Formats: sequence, structure tokens, C-alpha cells
Amino acid sequence: MKIKDIMSAPVYIVSPDETVARARNLMLRHKIGRLVIVNNNKPVGMVTKKDIVRRLNQAEPQWRRRPIDDIPVSKVMTESLITIFPDATPRQLAELMTENNIGGLPVVNNKDDVIGIVTKWDLIKYFSGLELDMKVKDLKIEPAVTVHRHHTISHIIHELQENSIDRAIVFEDNDKPVGIITNSNLTFTEMKDKKGGLPQKVIKMTRKESYAGRKENRYINEVPLVAEDIMSCPIVTVNNEDLATYAAGLMVKEKINGVAVTGNGVMGILTGENIIKTIIDM
Repeated sequence: MKIKDIMSAPVYIVSPDETVARARNLMLRHKIGRLVIVNNNKPVGMVTKKDIVRRLNQAEPQWRRRPIDDIPVSKVMTESLITIFPDATPRQLAELMTENNIGGLPVVNNKDDVIGIVTKWDLIKYFSGLELDMKVKDLKIEPAVTVHRHHTISHIIHELQENSIDRAIVFEDNDKPVGIITNSNLTFTEMKDKKGGLPQKVIKMTRKESYAGRKENRYINEVPLVAEDIMSCPIVTVNNEDLATYAAGLMVKEKINGVAVTGNGVMGILTGENIIKTIIDM
């Protein structure tokens, strides 16, 4: 099988001068995670959900004064564009992705025209169709990074970037998994309020009665958006003993790039990266 047999087309593009809002809307409308940046009919870079997430938590005043949606794509895109030819193999694609720590790249012909795009998603679909006896536990699943449902978006972004991952499991007070947060949740959450400021939500708080017998009273408090506001739920899981190809097929069916792995509790997250590394070793 060749890359031309698994690539996706058409390729959605934006110019460097278009806004992040335009890029986000295209991703959301077409349910994709990356766009090719084209200037003078030539590919010059790529912008992904991860690129946008990296900028969401910037502390510099100029970013706070100018909402990210209004920023040109050129400010957040990745410029070192890596491409692949249509006659390359899935294993060669997996090696390129792993060596360069990327999740997708354009497919070009001998004239450098973009004719398609291949991503982790395409490799997951390819892997799900193989006949293998390998189980989920054989794919070297790493422990899941977890956050509490009341953790702020800033904390979540910090945890994802600190651990170089793109998803975390959300837990309740009783250590029960209740959802998952990915770069998609962060990218497509509205990151400014009607006045252009940072997003907040209003909650009602109740003071307990004092020992002197005072009546309870309620008050309003503004807090930042938290994990439970943006997480995906219910959480999709596979068992450690399931076939790896079954898990990949479930990811294809649910249109997700990662599933929680259970066994004795939540053991980790099976991601596209695990599948890509497995393809390389096959």
C-alpha cells in the first residue's frame, strides 16, 4: 500500500495573512486538525490545533491585548514544512512523523504541487485494517496525565505542554474518570468574551449557616472556564487485553485520536503515536 492510497483530499488551505479565526472555522467546519499555508501558490507552512493551543496561554501583554482570533495565521504557523511523495509507504510516513514529531504532512508531486494530506488519522485507519494478534497492552501504553474537573484551562494547557502530550483524562473528586480534554477541546472553545476579554463563567455560591444561627445567603462569583466546561464525555475506553486493531477501529468509528485504556482502573491512553511507533517496528 502507498501513501496515495490512504491520503485525504482535497487539502484545505489558508494564506499567511488570514486570521486564526478563519483557520479555526475551517478546521471546525471540515472536522480537520491542520491546514496548509499557501503563499503565491506554493506551500510555505502548516497550522495545527496544537499550534493554536500553544498560543492560548501566552502571558505577554501584546497577546492579552489582542485576542488570538484576530492574529494572522503567520504568527502561529509552523514554517519548516515537511512533505512526502505519493508513492512512499505507510512505514516511511510513520518514520517521518516520529523523527520530526509531527502529526501530518502534505503529499506533493514532482512539481511541489500539494495533491493531498496524510495524518495520524490515516495511519490509524490503515492499522485498523491489518490482521494482527497484537493486544493493546503490547503497544507500550504510557500512564495518562490527569486533571480535576475544576482545574482551569491555563492549568490544563500547562500540563499538556509540560508532558508533551495532546490529551488528558478528567477525574471527579472520587477519582472516577468523567471525560477527556484534547487539543480539539481547547482549540474550538471560544477564548474571548463579548467584550474581547478572557472567558469567565458565573457561579452561585452558598455560605454555610453560622453557629449563631444566621441565614444562608448566596453570592455570585466569577471564575475562569474549567475542565468540565470543555471536556468531551462520556469517555471512550478499551481494555488492556483487547486486540490493538480493535482499539484502532474504535478510534476510527468514534472519530477520535485517543482512547483511555482500562484494566485495573485507568492505566493510560492509547494514542496515534503508539500506533505509529508500532507500524515502524512491524
